[in-house]
Amino acid sequence: MRRSSVVFRSLIAVAAVALATGCTAQAAGPGGGGGSTAPAPATSSASSQPSATATATASPSATTDDKPSSSPSSSPTSAAPAAEVLMKDGDESERVRELQARLRQIGYFDRAPTGFYGTMTAGAVKGFQKKRELPQTGSVDETTWQRLLAMTREPTADELKPATTNKLDTPDPRCMTGRVLCISKESRTLAWMIDGKVVSSMDVRFGSENTPTREGTFKVDFKSRDHVSTLYHTPMPYAMFFSGGQAVHYSSDFAARGYNGASHGCVNVRDRGKIATLFGQVKVGDKVVVHW
Repeated sequence: MRRSSVVFRSLIAVAAVALATGCTAQAAGPGGGGGSTAPAPATSSASSQPSATATATASPSATTDDKPSSSPSSSPTSAAPAAEVLMKDGDESERVRELQARLRQIGYFDRAPTGFYGTMTAGAVKGFQKKRELPQTGSVDETTWQRLLAMTREPTADELKPATTNKLDTPDPRCMTGRVLCISKESRTLAWMIDGKVVSSMDVRFGSENTPTREGTFKVDFKSRDHVSTLYHTPMPYAMFFSGGQAVHYSSDFAARGYNGASHGCVNVRDRGKIATLFGQVKVGDKVVVHW
């Protein structure tokens, strides 16, 4: 019993020494134990917190609002402002009439000025721009206008509003007395005549084979300054009706396309200024003669 008691006390002493050694190793800090393995808490802290360098070099997707940072190479290039357009397709004014007259002086416009900026005027402007190595827009900006002014002179009244592009033929005998709109299909002209004298004249266009303009002697039944066709829903400014639905009126299509088109039977006038004046002079009841 004594020997076993001694042995038992010895085992307790050994266990106490081993327990004391294990706690010391677990509790060792940076200065304790001299071991080569880094303490667990320090390792955990280093792996879970990103460094300042890592944060600074993060990919663009990590930036605020998912927007890539701006740089000089990515900034948009400022485009030069577009030149101001002074006249363009669809415009109608006395300035357009002057443009056409000036283009006609140097051979780019081959008809009487109408004051309407249509496809033929745009084509003439493009031709002028091409010859001067300007942008071929077909519209008139300040540069184009100034170049044209420098090459031409101020148009005369006859150049701005010539009697007609088409030459008048001999008036029909029915046109020689009274107040008459004398309309010739042969010369494609309208002559406003009073007692055998021509007061004014202008180019006209007629209906097609399917919708011909009626010939004969008529009278002006009624006038409508801002008329719109109830059948074709198209404008018919300064309309002077003489035979049912057929009338003498201004046509922007005629002004734009010339004789490349046709009316639905009416007598089209392409010079708005001239027919506006004519509209003010003609009275209901005045004679209308349509002839060859």
